[in-house]
Amino acid sequence: MIKTKFIILLLLIITVIAGCDNSDDPVSPIPTEVGDEYVFKQNELLGRGVNLGNALEAPKEGEWGVFLKEEYFALIKYAGFNSIRVPIKWSAHSLKSSPYTIDVNFFSRIDWVINQAIKYDLAVIINIHHYDEIMVTPASEKERFLKLWEQISERYKNQSNKVFFEILNEPNSAMTAQIWDQYYKEALMIIRKTNPIRTVLIGLSNWGGVNGLSGLTLPANENNVIVSFHYYSPFEFTHQGADWVNGSNAWLGRKWNGTTSEKNAVINDFNIMISWANSKKVPLNLGEFGAFSKADMDSRIRWTAFIASQAVASKISFHYWEFCSGFGIYDLNTNKFNDGLLKALIPSS
Repeated sequence: MIKTKFIILLLLIITVIAGCDNSDDPVSPIPTEVGDEYVFKQNELLGRGVNLGNALEAPKEGEWGVFLKEEYFALIKYAGFNSIRVPIKWSAHSLKSSPYTIDVNFFSRIDWVINQAIKYDLAVIINIHHYDEIMVTPASEKERFLKLWEQISERYKNQSNKVFFEILNEPNSAMTAQIWDQYYKEALMIIRKTNPIRTVLIGLSNWGGVNGLSGLTLPANENNVIVSFHYYSPFEFTHQGADWVNGSNAWLGRKWNGTTSEKNAVINDFNIMISWANSKKVPLNLGEFGAFSKADMDSRIRWTAFIASQAVASKISFHYWEFCSGFGIYDLNTNKFNDGLLKALIPSS
């Protein structure tokens, strides 16, 4: 723990010194135009990443046990990650009626998060997360949804290419595949007015899983989007004992042993995504995957290592769910990484 704290302190000192030297800016400016290969290079920037979950997507930051600190960004960088994904519940911090203004203090908090990511040379994805209302009544929330993106896009239009937008996390329920296919395209059009070459991630319907792929169509004349999917299969293993999943206690004790059949199930799912992406010439991001802490640790490590290895082998960027909560790779009580999970994600760590 002393070594970890020393490295964090050293990183802080280095970043402060680097920030004082304007002669060598490590942040790439936004290009004026992009070719077909640009988005694949952007996906390489994302590389191996982690979600800063249970913080800003809670109704109020800290309510779910996580309040973001600068040291977390240093720890993530020191561990060897390339990027972070930041789930954000904008709907809890904006007016519910026109003009749907986002709270200025909350915007400032997101500014700070983006600045910390850039300071530690981490690419960063910001999304709309846990927008529960739009999943229930999409039509009545559509105007608000689009206005949120209008404000977010305007706010961050001058950020570097290391800042990525993700339109909506896990469309589900009444937000059907058909509705989502329409809504995301309208949101993308709004983003493009102020961010013509911002790299944008598009998730899948049906909770973001592979089964949501069939309803997705890509917009014409658009070559700067990454398609993102989530992977929590087998669900009875990854979510055993999860208190927000009804009946999950019945799954306690489920293991993942890395048998041929277990691995083939994963490979088959990934091949569906890869085959589709190759046909569309679009890169993929694995935006969430993880196994809850109630599963035995050996199984969690085996499963995580296999999922991560499949992603890397297929040039799929990934973001593990998540940093320091129920699925986490870092323990806030001991101030230590779980070495097994960390090595599963970054074997060289």
